[in-house]
Amino acid sequence: MKTKLYFYTILHLRPKQIFYQLYYQVKRLGRKILRWQYPKTIEVKSFSLHLQASIPAKKTYFPTKNRFVFLNQSKYFKEAIDWNDEKSFGKLWTYQLNYFDFLHQKDLSKEEGLAWINTFINTSNLSTGLEPYPISLRGINWIKFLTYHQIQEPEIDAVLRAHYCILSKNLEYHILGNHLLENAFSLLFAAYYFRDKHFLKIATKLLEEELKEQILTDGGHFELSPMYHQIVLFRLLDCLNLVKNNPDFGEYSVKELLKTYAQKMVDFLNEITFENGDIPLVNDSAQNFAPNTAELLAYAKSLGLSPKPTKIKESGYRKFQKATYELFVDVAEISPKYLSAHAHSDTFNFILYIRGKPFIVDTGTSTYQFAERRQQERSTSAHNTVQVGDFEQSEIWSIFRVARRAKPKILSESENHISASHNGYRRLGIVHQRDFWIEEQQITIHDTILGNENFPAKTFLHFYPNIEIKLTENIISTDFATITFSKNFEITLADYLLAEEFNLLKPAKLAIIHFQNELTTTIKFHEAYENPRPKF
Repeated sequence: MKTKLYFYTILHLRPKQIFYQLYYQVKRLGRKILRWQYPKTIEVKSFSLHLQASIPAKKTYFPTKNRFVFLNQSKYFKEAIDWNDEKSFGKLWTYQLNYFDFLHQKDLSKEEGLAWINTFINTSNLSTGLEPYPISLRGINWIKFLTYHQIQEPEIDAVLRAHYCILSKNLEYHILGNHLLENAFSLLFAAYYFRDKHFLKIATKLLEEELKEQILTDGGHFELSPMYHQIVLFRLLDCLNLVKNNPDFGEYSVKELLKTYAQKMVDFLNEITFENGDIPLVNDSAQNFAPNTAELLAYAKSLGLSPKPTKIKESGYRKFQKATYELFVDVAEISPKYLSAHAHSDTFNFILYIRGKPFIVDTGTSTYQFAERRQQERSTSAHNTVQVGDFEQSEIWSIFRVARRAKPKILSESENHISASHNGYRRLGIVHQRDFWIEEQQITIHDTILGNENFPAKTFLHFYPNIEIKLTENIISTDFATITFSKNFEITLADYLLAEEFNLLKPAKLAIIHFQNELTTTIKFHEAYENPRPKF
């Protein structure tokens, strides 16, 4: 079984990824045999930069007992900081520690920040922090901090330059996606900070290639995680801030390139964000992890960018908005094919907000740890879609992998209707078709199982916590809407855990509707509520 999963996963990888996976393994082995290490410092001259105010970091460092809180998990370091501690809460937590985002907390003084940088550079046994991804994010944070506080210290610059030497020789071609883009953003900062034409050349080439590939025509980031969209946009805006407020040097200028893609991403994010400021928690997404939409739009405005009306299409996401409700629909493929790390088995999933409040929601993402919870959150049953038997639409496995995957096809589409099918159950001889009809006071969803029509199926409705649900004669009644069904079906109610944020689970109710052949679901809204709040 594992052999098949590996085969169908590797089948989608790019030759470049496979080559660099092998190349970097051989390179590491060679360094180990030869006992060769990268230099820890490289003497270099830095240059003063000018930057507009960026978005302050969330409070994650608390001076009392050296307490850090990332991903809603808290750790006290009694003595020296263990920058490599992946045992306590996993690699993602340790990455957060090594990013140094906390340098940009509003209450962190220049002296405290400088002390933490010096603590880090005087640590002799760094490992996690010297991986390309944390180097990339930490490099930007250090340069921003040093710039805002007008600090120029040769000792810090020498370590920073040595870290960028490691990064430039270990670009994440084996992963690609947002990792490689973060490498490019960071090298752009290094290029300006050190006036380094070599870094500028690498950064420019990567940005031209990766922004063209990773930012879709409709402005969505191609990994289709709204959370990572926010993260990438934040970094893109920081880079625009950098090039806008400092003179060009060398042969390359990326100002217009950054501005063009930042505008597209701003438009897309504004379009998919719900009225209350929430992003849809599709694929790997969580609230309060990245800068939120309001912060990003305000930052963009300070750089001369304001959201423009746009129509989302190429991403495979759709957003329908009426006076009463907002409906987010996912008819997207696993994207990109060669990088499915943040993908879920969620084809034809939908999210529904009524009068600015969450009603039917995605279950979210609470962890990147290798555990049953990670598998569950990526599974078909964790989303508001149809599962046939106990099979997955797409074969999600391990922490970040997908083997065989559903391929959706849009059959027809208009302003208030979309019809699509997918072949995720092709090994059963089944195609699932789902139609959405959008009216002012109701939504109708029609599911059809084509092929082996007698195979049992079920669809899921995950309600937001504290939604009062009454099940009477197979009708679901709530304070917001009444949900009815046609054809042969059976409803069971169950409990589930909503993960709005990492490592923060809230109990809520789930409806499971069992059916065969076809099912029509009608969500009819009540009228006695105030109008929704205006958009940002």
